[in-house]
Amino acid sequence: MTRSVAARVADVRRLVEAAAAVYARRARLAPRIARATGLTVEGVDLGFESLEREASDAELAALVAGAGDASHVHVILSANVFVAPLRALAVARGAAPRVTVRPSPRDPVLATAIVEAAGEAAIRLVSQRDVAAIDADVIHVYGRDETIASVRARARPGVVVRGHGAGLSAAVVTSGAEVERTADALAGDVVAFDQRGCLSPRLAIVDGDGARAERFAEALYERLSAWGRRVPRGELSVDERSGAERWCAAMWMAGRLWRGSAHAVACAPADAPSLVAPPGRHVLVVPAPGPDAVAARLGALGRFVVSVGSDDPGRIARLVPGHARLSALGRMQRPPLDGPVDRR
Repeated sequence: MTRSVAARVADVRRLVEAAAAVYARRARLAPRIARATGLTVEGVDLGFESLEREASDAELAALVAGAGDASHVHVILSANVFVAPLRALAVARGAAPRVTVRPSPRDPVLATAIVEAAGEAAIRLVSQRDVAAIDADVIHVYGRDETIASVRARARPGVVVRGHGAGLSAAVVTSGAEVERTADALAGDVVAFDQRGCLSPRLAIVDGDGARAERFAEALYERLSAWGRRVPRGELSVDERSGAERWCAAMWMAGRLWRGSAHAVACAPADAPSLVAPPGRHVLVVPAPGPDAVAARLGALGRFVVSVGSDDPGRIARLVPGHARLSALGRMQRPPLDGPVDRR
């Protein structure tokens, strides 16, 4: 390690301070981000609340400890969650004294703003798209699994490629949960970024029978309606709209479906497979009578599960896969800045 832990933490903290400066002028950036992402301006405002502007020394030390050691890290960003560049840059800066970053051409706004606010020669924006021309010793790539595979295939011999690919999140509603309060907290996690990130819950596992799952599904539908009046959903892509139509049709056949103009909630029987909902504020609710059934549902997701939220995280901790983040509902989109979101 050529830099001390303290030096690396200080380098990352400067990025966090730059993010705080960008947050302070978010009103000027919001219209551009809305145009780039398809989110409404209200959706952008909500998304900005997930931008990491504070971090403890312990959290940053954990980030640095897991970041690795390199002389030059190149970062290839995706466009799913507009605040994600800050964490990606922090991990890269924790690893290396030199960082280059290629923002997503579809959404370069926040990455550009943070790099400019940081004002460090150690971090440079580049537009190079030819992976074979990148002279970094490590490449961090964020996006679809196909994108990661393509970068690995085209990278120079000896270059280490760290991929952060597709993942999903789930919610667990315990037997002691207060339905309305828990539904509202989950709705907030769903609405953020119009459910496009890997921290966006698409499946809610309700500890209880089918009747309790239906009560929760209906409450969630109502809370999503209320959230939608405050934070309207943005534009969906053609593929997203097509995926939503197929999912809703399947759920209408498999169980019960509550569908609004900009969100939908389905409830399927306990023995139904987890047909995970598409992005765009869609949630599948399933009953799981008892801890063993909850664990089985989570286990069926395998390594795809990135994060689990619950009304009582301590109660379900032993049921959650070891690689998944665990948080309280309402906080799923704001994990500590202690490393990549994806711990797999």
